[in-house]
Amino acid sequence: MVTGIVNNYEELLNNIGQIIEVSGYRNDYIARKIGMSPANFSAKKSRKSFTLAEMKRIVEVIDNEDVTDYLMVQEMNARKDDETISHKDFYQQMGWK
Repeated sequence: MVTGIVNNYEELLNNIGQIIEVSGYRNDYIARKIGMSPANFSAKKSRKSFTLAEMKRIVEVIDNEDVTDYLMVQEMNARKDDETISHKDFYQQMGWK
């Protein structure tokens, strides 16, 4: 479980540029909202070197429906090859009629 949390954070950090783009917010807007100069923000974004506190503030700023939809699609694509069962089989396994 802990490994999954770390992996999720690493995935977020590695894809923060794309997530920011999907959010529709400009870099300079986000930089101002988190108290950072646009130049410093841009450098950290390209190096993927935001601190945990900075990532938290960025996510608070860019959290919107577009980002949620994008992340949901990414999660669905990551799980597209997962094994599934039918509704009928699920009911049978659960002992429901």
